[in-house]
Amino acid sequence: MTDPIKIDVWSDIACPWCYIGKRNLETGLAEVATDADAPRVEVTFHSYELSPDTPVDFEGTEIDFLSHYKGMPADQVEQMLERVTGVAADAGLGYRFDILKHTNTVKAHELLHFAKEQGMQKEMTERLMSAYFTEGRHVGRVDDLADLAAEAGLDREAAREALESGRYLEAVRADQAQAQAYGIQGVPFFVIDGKYGVSGAQPAAAFAQIARQVWAERAEAPAAN
Repeated sequence: MTDPIKIDVWSDIACPWCYIGKRNLETGLAEVATDADAPRVEVTFHSYELSPDTPVDFEGTEIDFLSHYKGMPADQVEQMLERVTGVAADAGLGYRFDILKHTNTVKAHELLHFAKEQGMQKEMTERLMSAYFTEGRHVGRVDDLADLAAEAGLDREAAREALESGRYLEAVRADQAQAQAYGIQGVPFFVIDGKYGVSGAQPAAAFAQIARQVWAERAEAPAAN
């Protein structure tokens, strides 16, 4: 049996285009799952911090953050957020920038590595992104993250202990070092089978097309001894 296609995704919980890209990837893969010779795919998420210097408790709105912290004019920020909200809606996501709590995401990334070890990375990634972009939940503090871990199906106290220990920080830094080695300068970034790089929140059809292409290449390749 042909090995599954490996899709490695570098993203940040606080990246609006990453959640859109994730959803479009899922939609594209759901489409090819109905093919007669459906590609088998294994998706792994990797850590990337867009703003590692962000405080855990940022006082202000998303407009405040981008206009003051990033030096963007407020009217430009409003237009950008309106556009992103529209694109997210097209992907089936209801973004709420008006209630979003901007925060540092390193602990959220540590939680994703804990979840990965438990075989629950997919569920935890979805829970964190939904909580952040659509529910106005805080995803930077240990207690809040432990609650979200429990909601995703993980053991709350085990998740809390993992975050307090900081033992997954090394895994987060390893992901970031790999991103740097690949030359990744923005997310989402998708590495397909270690040889194709896809940047940005591509449409679902684009992900379906590349999955079919790589699967066909696998079928044509001579079997390894």
